[in-house]
Amino acid sequence: MDKDRKQSRYQRIREQLAGLLGKSQDPVARMATVAALLYHKFDHFFFCGFYRLLDGDLVVGPYQGPLACQVLARGRGVCWAAVQRGETVNVPDVRLFPGHIACDARSLSEIVVPVRDKSGAIVAVLDVDSDKTDQFDEVDARQLEMIVDLLARHEDGT
Repeated sequence: MDKDRKQSRYQRIREQLAGLLGKSQDPVARMATVAALLYHKFDHFFFCGFYRLLDGDLVVGPYQGPLACQVLARGRGVCWAAVQRGETVNVPDVRLFPGHIACDARSLSEIVVPVRDKSGAIVAVLDVDSDKTDQFDEVDARQLEMIVDLLARHEDGT
């Protein structure tokens, strides 16, 4: 998909989510809505979901796709790298990422975006995998960051 078309699709998704996320005050329900919409709008999203930071662990939250690891080993993998760095991590080929956690061996590329609450604390990550290498770029990074920002804006149900 070319960048302009991808950008337009993300724009439409953000507009749709802006209307949907205010309907529930439950953060898990909002995450489920985001995961489902993204997963079904992009053919190359093999897995799309959240890992929530609970008591120092990254625990699987709402997701779409194949079975996920329930709890990620502390300090390892792309999801923990995004938490530790406090920024989006895009990995074109996960086989080359030191300490990668393979919840499903078919996953070949991955992008992970930290999810922050209104105070700026990381409370989760959005994890998107593809079964092909080199599937994510700066458009995905920026647009997914804008989408997870919607979650914090709707924290109080507005």
